[in-house]
Amino acid sequence: MLPLAYWVHDLSPFLIRFGENFGIRYYGLAYLLGFVAAGWLLRRYRRVGRSPLDNNAIMDLMLALVAGVILGGRFGYFVLYQPEIFRHDPLVLLRVWEGGMSSHGGMVGVVIALWLYARKSSVNFFHLADLVVTTAPVGLFFGRIANFINGELWGKTTDVPWAVVFPLSDPNHPVRLIVPRHPSQLYQAGLEGLLLFAYTQWRFWKTDVAPARPGRLAGEFLIAYAVVRVFGEMFREPDAGLILGLSRGTFYSIFLVAAGAALIFRASRRPAAA
Repeated sequence: MLPLAYWVHDLSPFLIRFGENFGIRYYGLAYLLGFVAAGWLLRRYRRVGRSPLDNNAIMDLMLALVAGVILGGRFGYFVLYQPEIFRHDPLVLLRVWEGGMSSHGGMVGVVIALWLYARKSSVNFFHLADLVVTTAPVGLFFGRIANFINGELWGKTTDVPWAVVFPLSDPNHPVRLIVPRHPSQLYQAGLEGLLLFAYTQWRFWKTDVAPARPGRLAGEFLIAYAVVRVFGEMFREPDAGLILGLSRGTFYSIFLVAAGAALIFRASRRPAAA
């Protein structure tokens, strides 16, 4: 392999930089765009009569989702991927500028936020879950793009023509000696973002699954996410120790399949809503 024949990642993590480590980061912008897109979709569902949430309810739900994603993602990252760091330095949770978010943890945070919101607003939890999963792939897409821009969560070594040299993957060696890798962040952006968005939107608009079988679409999303995540993990360099020979992203996805199957089973056992 000739690493210099490949593109060397040189993108800045900052959209606008005010200091050495301060400015507007693409990662933060990705979260903002994801939440804005989710809010826009929820309002569109309301306008066409596919959601009971008015504008005030949507705003309250979005605040709950923001808290769920950030707290769940942050806490999940250190519990699921870096437990040793968290055990010795619990305050690392507060140092958000150091990075570290988990999509699996974010999903758990969203479930808790939805449950609390459903109890407070008396809106069916499973209906809310179906609405939210149709918006989640947008945030996943922007998040993976931000991962690529940051030059983090890179893929396994390869010699495919579109491979990328990520300097952060081996910072102790000159660029010319760093082997190229799969841009797995872009693979995951396409799978977890674009593909799942197309699927959930098709199911939401072209079938009656959401109104007739509350919870089923959420179950389908969890299983579909687990499948594409496991596929993407085949190209991604594990960023933490393996569990039972599996990458952590793959191992934790097993539980998503179980949860998704339980939701689908529950929905199938209940009479279809009129």
